[in-house]
Amino acid sequence: MKKHIPVMVGNSYEIDIRTLGTSGEGVGRYEDFTVFVPNALPSERIRATITEVKKTYAKAQLKEILAKSKNRINPICSIYEKCGGCQLQHLDYEAQLMAKRQQVVDAVTRIGKLKDLSVLPTIGADPPWNYRNKVQFPVGIEKGKPIIGCFAQGSHAIVDTHDCHIQKEGNNAIVNVVREIAAKLRTPIYHEDRHTGVLRHVVGRVGKDGALMVVLVTAVRELPREKEWVKLLRAGLPHLVSIHQNIQTYRNNVIMGRETRLLWGRATIIDMLGSLSFHISPRSFFQVNTVQAKQLYDKVLEFAQLTGKETVLDAYCGTGTITLFLAQKARKAYGIEIVRPAVEDAKKNARDNRIKNATFLVGDATVLMPRLYKEGVCPDVIVVDPPRAGCTEAVLKTFAAMHPDRIIYVSCNPASLARDLAILSTLGYHAQKLQPVDMFAQTIHVECLTQLIRHDLL
Repeated sequence: MKKHIPVMVGNSYEIDIRTLGTSGEGVGRYEDFTVFVPNALPSERIRATITEVKKTYAKAQLKEILAKSKNRINPICSIYEKCGGCQLQHLDYEAQLMAKRQQVVDAVTRIGKLKDLSVLPTIGADPPWNYRNKVQFPVGIEKGKPIIGCFAQGSHAIVDTHDCHIQKEGNNAIVNVVREIAAKLRTPIYHEDRHTGVLRHVVGRVGKDGALMVVLVTAVRELPREKEWVKLLRAGLPHLVSIHQNIQTYRNNVIMGRETRLLWGRATIIDMLGSLSFHISPRSFFQVNTVQAKQLYDKVLEFAQLTGKETVLDAYCGTGTITLFLAQKARKAYGIEIVRPAVEDAKKNARDNRIKNATFLVGDATVLMPRLYKEGVCPDVIVVDPPRAGCTEAVLKTFAAMHPDRIIYVSCNPASLARDLAILSTLGYHAQKLQPVDMFAQTIHVECLTQLIRHDLL
């Protein structure tokens, strides 16, 4: 029997909002039919106009708040309603932390079917503003002038951004100076649909003591008026130490290409996590919230329960941040990463921090881990921090085949985490506790780490 759909596009309805969706929108019901309403909050009664109808749900635009949530606040950002960078500025910060924990609880119970897993309260940020050490904004043109900023929610329309409240001030300075120079030098701006122009994105990084790196992502190999770009960037950014050009000629949405040219200054910038220093190159992965990353990695150490006798293995090590944290407390640490430049950075980071018990290997974890096991490397603890998509089942089986006592799973996606925890349960590993950490305040995103114990050790 075909389900009755009680709403129509263009019509307005009063809707009770019950929860937050995975994109930060309010989720409500109208005559038992699900409606997603951006900017609406749980416990609110609102009036909304339907914009799209599907078989099992509808999308709507908020028109009026009839009963307001006690947790609703006024966003501090003047472009918040246009910009897609943040989703939760209208929600009190303590309520954000509770909502993120609930997002994790919902994922592990509904997707992972792990109803007894202990989900701890979310570790919050102090302060929850101006924390991002990396910016990567697209460049566009509007009324003949360059614009740089986030995409509007659900589109590729650029919202010109001069003062992003979640970016460190150095990144805001980079964006504003690049916009001025692009206009002054009349650098052709990349057109996504026509695949023409030069300047596609600006990537900025802020390191130790406010040192700045600028990466100009171009659609062509030659940057017009390159020397003038370098001169003007250096004049406009007193803390600048590194200028690169990244070449991205492909017609796709990938921000950075494989080739990067150093135009001026140092090849890397340095940032600190606790007492450890890290070299960061243009394409290196490094946590965007340095303060919260320290909290996250301290929790990794706590969950790993190291005594100094253990061998640990970090399966997606990147530039070696987690590996080196673990190496401080372990007998031996191994880091595996498929991106060669990241491994070179990791080796340099180990040398600079005088850590001699860490070994870094380039390659696919599913290939290298069995090889290490055959060579006699038997990890007591495996740490994994994969991309948003999570791990393949083959990778998870590889972990289990090495019989570690504990697996520490770090994730930025509760849905893929929940799926993988369920698979690991069938492979002999029980999820003991899960810690959400707010690495991305004002957004719906949440970082998690889970401690898993081998079943026969419980």
